[in-house]
Amino acid sequence: MLDAVKKTSKFIDSVSAKTARGLHWLLLLMIATAVYNAFGRYAGKWVGINLSSNFFIELQWYLFSLVFLFGASSALLRKAHVSVDVLSSRFSENFRAKISIAGGVLLLLPFCIFMIVISIPSVQSSWAVFEDSPDPGGIVRYPIKTMVPLAFFLLLLQGISELIKTWLFLRKEEAAKEEDRSVSGGL
Repeated sequence: MLDAVKKTSKFIDSVSAKTARGLHWLLLLMIATAVYNAFGRYAGKWVGINLSSNFFIELQWYLFSLVFLFGASSALLRKAHVSVDVLSSRFSENFRAKISIAGGVLLLLPFCIFMIVISIPSVQSSWAVFEDSPDPGGIVRYPIKTMVPLAFFLLLLQGISELIKTWLFLRKEEAAKEEDRSVSGGL
């Protein structure tokens, strides 16, 4: 069973890592779109033609949203998420692991579940009417709204993986302490 838990964690980590690699391309596309938008806005004034459009403005916004939403699981995987290092650096690794488990179980997982549950009705409504952009020439909204619960589901999975790895670390620490006690005669 322990091997299955480890494999599950590795599988989740690989999904988050592959998602992060895909985000690199989205980020490049977002930057290219932003450059085009800026160039089109100013060059259009010089030549008297509108080179920018709501489509490209919304595309930039949508790409940023995807990078932000799906980047959260990658940040958690790489330990690049927000933490209070000033305080945590004073604690032992074992204590930090226990805080990490408490934070994951009490904050991260419930927050992800809450966000999934609360976003699904909006996604369903959007798909029911094939929600379009209110701006002329804009992009349809229902696909991007679908990404919100998907991104939080991926973050939820990565949170579970992090809890598994932290639990395995604590388990290993406890086994090492037990071994030390038995070698030292139970002192």
